[in-house]
Amino acid sequence: MAIQAGEKAPDFELKDNHGASVKLSDFRGEKNVVLLFYPFAFTGVCTGELCELRDNLPQFSDRDTQLLAVSNDSIHTLRVFAEQEGLEYPLLSDFWPHGNVSRDYGVFDEDKGCAVRGTFVIDKEGVVRWTVVNGLPDARDLNDYVKALDSL
Repeated sequence: MAIQAGEKAPDFELKDNHGASVKLSDFRGEKNVVLLFYPFAFTGVCTGELCELRDNLPQFSDRDTQLLAVSNDSIHTLRVFAEQEGLEYPLLSDFWPHGNVSRDYGVFDEDKGCAVRGTFVIDKEGVVRWTVVNGLPDARDLNDYVKALDSL
């Protein structure tokens, strides 16, 4: 079961596509966070979603929000993917221990070995305020994130 609105967001520390550590709690009191889980880099739907976010980054920065995208790929895979697609926001690796953060958020598909498409809007106090979970083939709507951020 995925984390629900009103619950405290589980803290985590993951490596980004450059090998730097990123902790969710580092944003507490500073920025809202859109935490986006996606199955795998280099797949059609994932690439489309992440590029749409790239093309609309001001909609997040203008709302004092950090975008964090998490997959179960290695940091090396994420580095190449970010370079190829021009992604300038952090791509976080939940590779090892495999899927631990995805499991903490209730979005890890044990049969497929990857995260499903879960998104969590987290306020500056670290509380989940909005969430959506889609199946592997179903893209999410960026406008839904923006509406959720506007309601904070």
